[in-house]
Amino acid sequence: MLAAAPNLATCVLVDDKGAGRSLLHVATDWPGHFPNCRETIALLAQAGADPDLGLADSPVDAFEKPLHWAASSDDVEAIDALLDNGANIEASGAVFTGGTPMSDAVVFAQWRAAERLLARGAVTTLWQAAALGLYERVHELAESATEGDLTAALWHACRGGQPTTAELLLDRGAEINWVGFMDWTPLRAAKESGNKGLVAALTKRGAK
Repeated sequence: MLAAAPNLATCVLVDDKGAGRSLLHVATDWPGHFPNCRETIALLAQAGADPDLGLADSPVDAFEKPLHWAASSDDVEAIDALLDNGANIEASGAVFTGGTPMSDAVVFAQWRAAERLLARGAVTTLWQAAALGLYERVHELAESATEGDLTAALWHACRGGQPTTAELLLDRGAEINWVGFMDWTPLRAAKESGNKGLVAALTKRGAK
């Protein structure tokens, strides 16, 4: 099909709400994990599709790239295919934060995607590092962090079930009973992670 109509690789599909997306977005759309996605992405890229093209005029997800969508779907195969075909691992445009694909992976608790992005060289912010249990990175970034940043990072550490980074952030002054995203406290986030040891440690320190 691409051989007969090569312009398909660079076309933008626009829905009735005015949101545009490329065929690489289609290949990485929720829920992801489509058959032959690696081959599909490679063929589109070889035909000229831009792996870093953001959504056009989207009212909600402005500027999300295909790599953001793959990260949001925990689609490791698509992540590898996009990176192998030139996608920028630090591209901006994540939903909610405007950040990188790592932001989407952590926000949506897509841990396999987050670990793969990390393995492929992604840079982490404080809250992302906390969620992934990256003690040394958290220690480094906590030096210049505000109390608000430390507290948000604690919440993400708890959601990721990461006791070492959670303890570090508490020792640095993070608020243990902050009501954060989804109206969850760090304790609620830890319970959702399934890490009973972390839940016990937080409770011992006064978490509610």
